[in-house]
Amino acid sequence: MALQMKSSMFVGLFLLSLAWKAAWAKVQVNMEDRVEVFLGDTAQITCMFTVSDSPDNVIIQWYMITKTNVRLRIYYGNSTMQVVDRGGQFTDKISVNGMGNSSEVVLTIRDVKVEDELEFICLVNGTSAGSDEGRTTLKVFASPDRPIITGEESGISVSNENPSKIGSCEAKNGYPRPNITWYRDQSSLQNTPGEVSVVALVTKESSGLYTVQSDLHLNVVKKDKDSFFYCEVSYLVPGGTKRTETNKINITVYYPTTSLDVWVESPKGSVKEGDTVEVHCRADGNPQPPFTFMHNMEELKSELNVLVLKDVTRQSNGNITCTALDLDTYAETLGQTELFVNYLDPVVLIPKDTHVIAQGEELMATCNAQSSLPTHTVWFKKGKKVAEGHTLTLKDAVFDMAGTYVCVVKVPSLEGLETTGSLRVFVQGRPEIKKSADPVQEVSPEKPQKLSCHARGYPTPVITWSSSDESQILKVSQRETEDEVLSVVSVKVTSDITAYCNASNDHGTVSISFNLKAIVQTTSSAPSTSVTTPLVPVTVVAPVTVTTVTPVTPPKRVKKEGSGVIIAVIIICILLLAILGSVLYFLYKKGKLPCGRSGKQDLTKPNKGGIVVEMKSDNTEEAVLLSVNGDKKPPSDQEVH
Repeated sequence: MALQMKSSMFVGLFLLSLAWKAAWAKVQVNMEDRVEVFLGDTAQITCMFTVSDSPDNVIIQWYMITKTNVRLRIYYGNSTMQVVDRGGQFTDKISVNGMGNSSEVVLTIRDVKVEDELEFICLVNGTSAGSDEGRTTLKVFASPDRPIITGEESGISVSNENPSKIGSCEAKNGYPRPNITWYRDQSSLQNTPGEVSVVALVTKESSGLYTVQSDLHLNVVKKDKDSFFYCEVSYLVPGGTKRTETNKINITVYYPTTSLDVWVESPKGSVKEGDTVEVHCRADGNPQPPFTFMHNMEELKSELNVLVLKDVTRQSNGNITCTALDLDTYAETLGQTELFVNYLDPVVLIPKDTHVIAQGEELMATCNAQSSLPTHTVWFKKGKKVAEGHTLTLKDAVFDMAGTYVCVVKVPSLEGLETTGSLRVFVQGRPEIKKSADPVQEVSPEKPQKLSCHARGYPTPVITWSSSDESQILKVSQRETEDEVLSVVSVKVTSDITAYCNASNDHGTVSISFNLKAIVQTTSSAPSTSVTTPLVPVTVVAPVTVTTVTPVTPPKRVKKEGSGVIIAVIIICILLLAILGSVLYFLYKKGKLPCGRSGKQDLTKPNKGGIVVEMKSDNTEEAVLLSVNGDKKPPSDQEVH
């Protein structure tokens, strides 16, 4: 009995120990709720577990939950084997790492597709320790292409009763489905009955990606002509949300005209007579309505809503009215502007045209012109300003004051508005001859000499010519103006004469003389002589030749009245030649000249006790005597025998 009780106690203790052990042996699995990855990337799902008993005998199994909520195994294995289930969508694209003594395994899915977005289960079986599982959802993301916006090309009228289509926005190939929001300027547009309507069209492509198209319909108002519309696309990405905006578009809004703006476009600023004027008309509505122009109650033709008035005058002043007609309501809108044409009348000169005053008198002339603006007057003579103001005063008149005076009247505030007038002034009096620069002239008788005489006076002087010996005077040219005359004549001079220019008019006569001196050219020359003469014997070894050259007198210009001097010079030259001939003859008789004798010496050979001298005259050399040794002796020490 006691033995039986002991056996029962042992079995009870064993069973109690087994139950205690089973109660403390346990498997625990931890996993992330979700793993996010971009389309085409690699996903890694981690399964972490703990086993309190025999971790080496753990079996790992991976399952997926299909779209139809069916649980399918895709992998199982332990420390000694790893098996991927065949025939599933993950057969060739998954792998498991971390088997063995590790307490963590990782399921790797390559090239993730949209259809791979599933729930995955990691089941850990620890034999005696039991089993546990964890779940992770794989989320797949694809960013859409850049959104495209298009606006309505035709205009939209504010009078449309229902919302009109503004534009369309499209985002392609996004996952999950992207969202589109419309904006006007910086304000988002939401569906509002009767005012705003946003219609979205979602398309799921064969790839599983989404294309979203959104159309905006709106009741436009006039201020929408300056508004910009765009859409914003928001889409999910791993870890958050991104947004992309489209380009901004502007629409054409049609709205009725309520007022007109009428203005002179050209010329800018003030208008003057002769201008071409362009009048523009613009309505505040869109599109621009047809316009009608009225000028002083007369309808005028226009082109492209522009009225052109050519060559306007002061009679063009007045009111210009522009009328616009609304083709929808047939309502008329008026606008107007005033046209004022500035003018400047022709000048009024007093005295006008021409005026004659006597020498010493005074002239006061006035020049003015009527104008719509203040004027300024300037007087000119030969392009130079001589006076300023409406009055020109000439005191103590002289011939220099004669001429044409031009008065210019202009409007300083309006360029191009000016007029001119001219006054011809004649100064009456006896002629005046402008003196020649050189009244005495030396001329050659070989060619005629031109003389000019310039006289002025009023009435125009008459010029006549005369000479002291009635030489022939030929007229070459004569140029006359209303108060001046220029006469040019040709005179053939054979002797000294005086030519006279006579200028005369109703008030007297004046003259001027020209003294012409005739010049005669004469050429004379003196002969040059070369003499070779033996000199007094001196102590020499060799003969020396000395050359003297007589200069030739250049031709002299001799006046006709000096012909007696010329005759005297000729007589003196003849006397010198006679004396020179006598000296040569005397030397020859005395035997001093070797030429002409049969026994003459060779002058090129040395001659003991004598030298040979050649005498010539030269304007650059002096007669010298050279001894054999080259010493130069002064002329006073030379002797000739």
